[in-house]
Amino acid sequence: MARIDWSIDTEDIVRRVREIYGASITEDQVVKALGYEYRISWKKAVEVARFIRGFTIKQAEDYLGNVIRMKMPIPIRRFTKKQAHHTTPWEGWPVAKWPIKVAKAYLEVVKNLENNASYKGLNVDNVVIIHAAIHKGRKIKNYMPRAFGRSTPWFQDTVTIELAGAEIPEENVPKKLKLRPKPY
Repeated sequence: MARIDWSIDTEDIVRRVREIYGASITEDQVVKALGYEYRISWKKAVEVARFIRGFTIKQAEDYLGNVIRMKMPIPIRRFTKKQAHHTTPWEGWPVAKWPIKVAKAYLEVVKNLENNASYKGLNVDNVVIIHAAIHKGRKIKNYMPRAFGRSTPWFQDTVTIELAGAEIPEENVPKKLKLRPKPY
């Protein structure tokens, strides 16, 4: 298993909480979780990370469960070339997907984050995902034999998921998801 260093320090998380939520926290209120080398799409993992940043742990679990059951989509913001437009529950962004395999991987890491928070003695309902990052892992090399002694590379990328959350005061916790519903 390839080892990576954290891309964010605890002091940076404390600073981000102060900037975003206006709350002062200590380093003991920060919790992290890491999932190594999942065989999932890196592009879809980037979109899911961008979407769940700012959710509480319970909101992220509920939404990822709905994605797995194909009830709610994930908005696709960056990798949108030749993507179909779908009916979405929000206004202003029609490109969406239902990345089930990626959502299952994220759900494992979010549950790990929740267990780490409860082990540290934090209130799990007040833990907000402050940092979500994706790193490319090892490349699994494979070759498909072809005619006349040739071969075609059949490589598979792996993805490492990194989540960091912080317990913030009750009055600063986001009460609902940040989606703007459609006006009709």
